[in-house]
Amino acid sequence: MIVTENLTKYFKDFCAVDGVSLHVKAGKVLALLGPNGAGKTTTVRMLTTVLRPSSGTARVAGYDVLENSGEVRGSVGVLTEDHGLYDRMHMVEYLDFFGKIYDMPDGKREERILHLLEKFDLMDARDRRIGKFSKGMRQKLSLARALLHSPPVLLLDEPTSAMDPASARLVRNAIKTLRSEDRAIIVCTHNLAEAEELADSIAIIRTGQIIAFGTAAELKEQLLGPGEYRIQLAEPLDGRTLPLPSDVEITKKGSDWFTFRVEKAQHTNPLLIQNLVATDYAVVKLEEIPRSLESVYLQAVNQTTKEGGGHVD
Repeated sequence: MIVTENLTKYFKDFCAVDGVSLHVKAGKVLALLGPNGAGKTTTVRMLTTVLRPSSGTARVAGYDVLENSGEVRGSVGVLTEDHGLYDRMHMVEYLDFFGKIYDMPDGKREERILHLLEKFDLMDARDRRIGKFSKGMRQKLSLARALLHSPPVLLLDEPTSAMDPASARLVRNAIKTLRSEDRAIIVCTHNLAEAEELADSIAIIRTGQIIAFGTAAELKEQLLGPGEYRIQLAEPLDGRTLPLPSDVEITKKGSDWFTFRVEKAQHTNPLLIQNLVATDYAVVKLEEIPRSLESVYLQAVNQTTKEGGGHVD
């Protein structure tokens, strides 16, 4: 649905996007993370044909962004940081205006508008002028506009920005639903918990290049090393020797607990439990110590050496 190969954009001598390759399949969500100025917005603008690539290729919903720009624009729903709402319009009037731009038939347009107002809990404000909306309501209206023509590709920039927790949860749940409707979605966000919740895969971009890619679990493994686990015992250790497999590295010990790192937890952890039980240790629980996506992100963007432009598939 979204395919780029070595996508590059120069502004005079400045390279804003440097050889980015992406492949986002239908039904998948990619979170694009990176600091301000990393190249996220420039990448999205090329995918929507607002900017022309300096080199490389991009296809969106099967259409080339250079050769089929009109078809690309008709296939994409975009939520930008600058919403571009028309404050003097009423909400239904505004959505109807954009439905006409997309050549939606009258009956389908009205049905779709009502569906989206219900979906985003905006029905009570349908006859109010947009200029009187809160920031959260404006964000939800902008997302409704992006979904109005049921596009197969969604490009969402900070979709829950400025929303209260209830509205943000509503929007995240909506995005999860959309993922199952044969859409490819790219979400640009600074909300790392949101990225981990929504995305099938995560790409971290810095100085125009993809420097890390994978699922949240894969990135934690790549950038933070092997996972760490904690075992709680029913009785104190009292100096007893622990029957550890060779690849287990103890990191901390308490009176009746210990933590450890292991590279192949799926293989080693069951063996460790068997060894403990066989030597009369009563195991209360084994749990993984949580590692945040924030730690992964900071590790990636603070690396002193820059990797080559990554291929994301």
